[in-house]
Amino acid sequence: MWTKRSLWLASTAIAMSATAIQPAFAEDEQAPQPESDIVVTGFRASLKGARDVKRSATIIQDSIVAEDIAAFPDLNLAEALQRLPGVAINREAGEGRRVSLRGLGPDFTRVQLNGMEVLGNVDSPQDSRGQGTRDRAFDFNIFAAELFSRVDVRKSFSAEQSEGGLAGTVGLYTARPFDSEGTKVAFSASGGTNTLTKDFQPRLTGLVSKNWGDFGILVSAAYSHRQTRETGVDTYRWRLNKANGSDISALTQEERDKINSGTLRFARGNRLSVWDSTQDRLGVTASAQWNPVDTVHLTLDGLYGKYKADRFETHLASRGGGGSTWLGGGQTFAGVTYPNSTINAIEWNDQNEVTYLDVSGGQTATETRVQKATNTFKQLTFSGDAEIVPGLKATFLGGIERSSYDMPLSDQFYTEAYGDVVTDYRGGSYALSNTYGWDTGDTSNYHAHEIDMNQSFQDSAFDNVKGSLAYEITPDDKISIGGEWRRFENSGFKRTYNDALLTGFKNGTVSADMSDYAKVYEGYKGQDWVIVDYDKALSALGIDRGKYLISKNSVFSVEERTAAGYLQYDWNHMLGSMPFRGNIGGRYYHTDILSAGIGTVGGAEAPISVSSSYQGFLPAMNLIFDATQNLVVRASAARNINRPALGSLAVNGTVSVGDNGELSVSIGNPALKPYKSTDLDLSVEYYFGKVGSVSAALFYKTLDGFITTQTVNDVPYSETGLSTDLVAGVTGSTNVTTFSRPVNLGKTDLWGLELAAQTDFTFLPAPFDHFGTAVNFTYVNSKYDYSTMYAGGANTTLEGLSKYNGNITLYYQDAKFDIRGSANYRSSYVYSAAPITSTLGLDQDLSGYAATVYVDMSAHYKVMEGVQLTLDAINLTNQHEKQYSDSTKRLYVNTRSGTTIMGGVRFEF
Repeated sequence: MWTKRSLWLASTAIAMSATAIQPAFAEDEQAPQPESDIVVTGFRASLKGARDVKRSATIIQDSIVAEDIAAFPDLNLAEALQRLPGVAINREAGEGRRVSLRGLGPDFTRVQLNGMEVLGNVDSPQDSRGQGTRDRAFDFNIFAAELFSRVDVRKSFSAEQSEGGLAGTVGLYTARPFDSEGTKVAFSASGGTNTLTKDFQPRLTGLVSKNWGDFGILVSAAYSHRQTRETGVDTYRWRLNKANGSDISALTQEERDKINSGTLRFARGNRLSVWDSTQDRLGVTASAQWNPVDTVHLTLDGLYGKYKADRFETHLASRGGGGSTWLGGGQTFAGVTYPNSTINAIEWNDQNEVTYLDVSGGQTATETRVQKATNTFKQLTFSGDAEIVPGLKATFLGGIERSSYDMPLSDQFYTEAYGDVVTDYRGGSYALSNTYGWDTGDTSNYHAHEIDMNQSFQDSAFDNVKGSLAYEITPDDKISIGGEWRRFENSGFKRTYNDALLTGFKNGTVSADMSDYAKVYEGYKGQDWVIVDYDKALSALGIDRGKYLISKNSVFSVEERTAAGYLQYDWNHMLGSMPFRGNIGGRYYHTDILSAGIGTVGGAEAPISVSSSYQGFLPAMNLIFDATQNLVVRASAARNINRPALGSLAVNGTVSVGDNGELSVSIGNPALKPYKSTDLDLSVEYYFGKVGSVSAALFYKTLDGFITTQTVNDVPYSETGLSTDLVAGVTGSTNVTTFSRPVNLGKTDLWGLELAAQTDFTFLPAPFDHFGTAVNFTYVNSKYDYSTMYAGGANTTLEGLSKYNGNITLYYQDAKFDIRGSANYRSSYVYSAAPITSTLGLDQDLSGYAATVYVDMSAHYKVMEGVQLTLDAINLTNQHEKQYSDSTKRLYVNTRSGTTIMGGVRFEF
């Protein structure tokens, strides 16, 4: 296993080796070819441009650039970023969504758009993946990649950067008119389908840019429409249980004793599942640039993005038990009495997990879930620079940003039936097979059981003003001073009506007969089941959602106001015969927080608000040694912070009711302080040829004030401070089984190694000289501490940390045709380190994802000057997304999303 000592020893060896091997390359560089001899285009141009940006940077960073406006080399920004060392992404329905950098989760990666921080709300169709999450992560799915001309991933910190983003900063840049000369018009149209949906998916992009000397305007837009499907199996966690009245007389005495001991863990739901989504995405950018004089440069940028999803979700779930939601006795529903279930056979593994269960009269439920979600983003920035007097330059940026995430419809309709079922997990850790002894597609076997109705709304606002003065003491020495003010607010609420009509269905006052609105779902290969036409169901039952969804709950508002200032010195000198450049400086920040919500004060509901503040000083240093003409060595040391997740700062919380009526409460903590980190980085980079480079980087971070979830058991509801209106029948003295909240607790650290290389194969004979490759590998490790993860304690497991990440891209390019394929590997990682407990024991100590390998492909053919055919394929291998429950890695969710193929044409004038 790598240790910190061995990593830093390795870094010294890398630097010494790179210097030592330099003469071996010297012969090839004695007579370099003029740059004009070879015109680098296509994917090679993207690699070359990114290499040049990386080489000239004054910090440690990697980049991706477009060969031309509206020609970004990937369909999705996240999928492009995964080709950089140290970057890992998660995917939703095969498409990249969020970015993790250097082993730290998406919440630790700051995203900026045209120099201003961007904070968009994260969304997922699946609850297990954090639907409607309130955090600082950015959902890259909201924007089409074609709207951007460059992406920078800044991995080391300098004083001039805004504090935060402890893992690093992803800088997004939209196209601007001065990126090219004269007039530019580009248009692309493509269409395709997915192997699971078989729909037609159009994708349109257009761009117009015009320059009139010192003034230019650019407008671009991208629109796409697609259907996605994820299908598979899931359990929604496992739980300890007993027979609870089920007939177990057919089992052996050993099996009966084992069941009644309460040590066996049963899957809470043995579900066959489908998630469908119809998505529309629109993005528009506009940019105006004006240079009124040679020493003044002004830019106005605007961006609008809208992402809409119309979702349908359904499950066929065998609970393995009788009339209750668990193993056990029957029940009377709408005047019909269902007997206890009978367990005919049972098997379990060494972890006491039930892997095989044969049940007669077991309860089966189907779920029909409908959702409508809209994510809207707007940003306007005005930036520029001016030389006040020779050697004194002023820069500024001012911007406003507004985003909203609305889900006005999120309803679930449950049906219920009884019959024989065999559930089998013996095929592997992520396998599930259900065999039914009755017709699950016969509507007469079902009755209506329950309707849940939900709405949720979130709004974010961000205002930013910053400026600086830079004075050139000499042509090689510069001192900068700057200041910044930021205001960020995130607010929202929910409307929830759970168990609507459940009592009426049960006692027969509302008819549970579904014949007017039931239908058979045939979208799951090999198994049909009964669902409902939800609109018809509401009409048949006379339900007006507006009458149920009246009262707001989970009302929250978090506002941050930050003032910051910095001082930085930059130099570019000679250290002996070696060029030596870099920067050193410090940044001071002060943040005020106001968190508001609805709570219980003196036994009565009332608005409550909590304020807090924190401040600090962050020193930073970056050193760059141009050891030879082609060898660059970088070292950096800095302090940085990462502000708490937005949901963690909210003064309100959520209350959930378990299967046996137990209450679980989770609240935020406005008094949280930010993570603090000390960062050390060392990078060695060797550049050769037109696009070639080899690099190795070592990094080490310490995290102090680690924020983690602390859980205590059996406390009165009054201690939570929440409104009793969240759940019917709750009073201040009601027992809360598990009470969780985030706290600053302890320290942890992580360290890692990044290796990357890219080159053309021009040394090979034709036609192999047209091939090339780009590869990278990242290793990250961290100190894990499970010693205090149970009730009353916490753990310092880093969420989102994959120990191993790797990407390999192989490409071919000639004058007319280019093709490339990329394979990306991400090892398993913890998604949530927060334990979940109940009255029946610990459901899980954590949850996470299994390793994945995604393979994507892109090809282009130049028909004539300005006309190009395109072909893209996403998720060629139909990679499964596997989520696990608990550190024992029990099945949680296992889905596949199919392969998407897109073909099109691109025009440029």
